[in-house]
Amino acid sequence: MSDTDKPKTATPRKPRKRVTKPVDGNGLLNSSANDTPDPHEPGKPAPSKKVQASSEPNETSSPGGAPEVAPHASETRHSAKRGKRKPAVTNASGKSATAPAMTSTKPQATPATDPAQRDLIRVPMPVRWRDLDAFNHVNNSKYLSYLEEARLQWMLGVPGQGMDDHVAPVVAAAQLNYRRPITWPAEVMIELFVERLGNSSLTVGHRIVDAQDADVLFCDGHVVLVWIDRDSGASAPLPATVREACRESA
Repeated sequence: MSDTDKPKTATPRKPRKRVTKPVDGNGLLNSSANDTPDPHEPGKPAPSKKVQASSEPNETSSPGGAPEVAPHASETRHSAKRGKRKPAVTNASGKSATAPAMTSTKPQATPATDPAQRDLIRVPMPVRWRDLDAFNHVNNSKYLSYLEEARLQWMLGVPGQGMDDHVAPVVAAAQLNYRRPITWPAEVMIELFVERLGNSSLTVGHRIVDAQDADVLFCDGHVVLVWIDRDSGASAPLPATVREACRESA
């Protein structure tokens, strides 16, 4: 039998190694894992390295070589808050006590009293029916008229009436505190007194009371008179006659 007539024997094939490619979480092939060859085994791809963000505290090396854990930012804030707590207040028995509230030590202002306050004049005045308003009591504007009438009667007793061809008094301010209404018929008493003597001004205090009972107060306050130059309108020195009349008043 010739060689050509001999039956041929099949040569067994070596099984191929099946390489499984890594797949990421989205079902896609991860080509980065097989692109870089492994330097230790030629022809074999190097395993891929996955970097995972860690939520653990950072580690730093201490001088002795042991790792030190850096505190988290939230822990630092909590520690700072805990450090600001005030120490507890305890009483003699050792029990917790409530700290007393802080009170201001600033002294309270008290109204100053002028020892030189002197009465100028007391003028009785009847209430007129036309002084009433729709509420059947004296209108608030009439109080100013009562005070004006009383001041004029006092100035009639001042030599020269406190004015001349060059200077004259004007009302610079008026304060009225209405304590109770005045009804008709009635008679009131206007009391004027000196509150302050200035270089060019005079503060006249006033009280409007019942003519029969001085304890019944209708109004109090003060009026500021300023002497001015008739030509320029500027303030002028208080006339000597006015200053002397205020000092002589009982």
